[in-house]
Amino acid sequence: MPHVNITPSDLSGADCVVALDVGGTDIKGGVVDANGGLVYSERRPTGRTDGPNAVVAGIVDFAEALRDRAVELGGVPRAAGVVVPGIVDDTAGVAVWSASIQWREVPLRSLVADRLGLPAALSHDVRTGALAEGRLGAGRDCDNFLFVAIGTGLASVLVLNGRPYPGAHGQAGEIGHITVRPGGGKCTCGAVGCLEAHFSGPAIAHAFAEAAPGDDPPLSAAQVVARVAAGDRVAAAVWGQGLSAFADGLLTGLALYDPKLLVIGGGLSLAGEQLFSPLRTLLAERAVVQHVPPLVTAALGDEAGCRGAGLIAWDTLEVRG
Repeated sequence: MPHVNITPSDLSGADCVVALDVGGTDIKGGVVDANGGLVYSERRPTGRTDGPNAVVAGIVDFAEALRDRAVELGGVPRAAGVVVPGIVDDTAGVAVWSASIQWREVPLRSLVADRLGLPAALSHDVRTGALAEGRLGAGRDCDNFLFVAIGTGLASVLVLNGRPYPGAHGQAGEIGHITVRPGGGKCTCGAVGCLEAHFSGPAIAHAFAEAAPGDDPPLSAAQVVARVAAGDRVAAAVWGQGLSAFADGLLTGLALYDPKLLVIGGGLSLAGEQLFSPLRTLLAERAVVQHVPPLVTAALGDEAGCRGAGLIAWDTLEVRG
């Protein structure tokens, strides 16, 4: 069921934008007001098991439904913002590649714009999550921070002077695909030993299922974390191994970027001190040349990507002027 946090009169006559945050498991959609507030939100499954074409069709259909919902609520939709995982060419509006969804060269911006009859923007999910945290959340008072999101995948973004740095080809921050365990687990990208293959939602769930088979259905990463809190030794060992890999990956990021602040978001950040306390210890123990900055949880939770999608939609309107 959709989650609604406004009444129809709240948007009466007001401009708004449509926002979609496409993840490996769910698509978070919403209507965002001029202040970056998420005034209506809804989730749908990504449906990646049905193939990339089905995912694309679902995104476009969802965008249209959100536009119509905004109108029903009394709003005036002005633009749409869509954020997706993987490699994204923001300028061309193309979803270049995604390991989790397995699509290539999808002109998603034009597909959404054509269906809605509105200007549209497309960007990387973690970059826009970082943008939202920088403008509205945990990085609001910091001009230089590293944002790391851990969910179905794992990626990072360096924010400099309030702007996420995309890199020369839109591929900056793919920390989930650096090798932290040579000869280790196989990643969805096809490489072996990637950080994402050792610390992400699916990685933790898979590692626990291998270490303690028998649960039907297999436990999710959140359930594994709950078992850690309850004192389960197998879950604690799996979690500890994942955290060890995560710490090594973060140390590489800290050596490269030297940020003032480290903001951690995504689904696994909801583990709270089960994540942050041992991670702080590991970083302090292993840092050699790296400066370990303060670690904080993302303030916007799993709304960061969707609210960021709204921000890029508003930014598109400002550029068009």
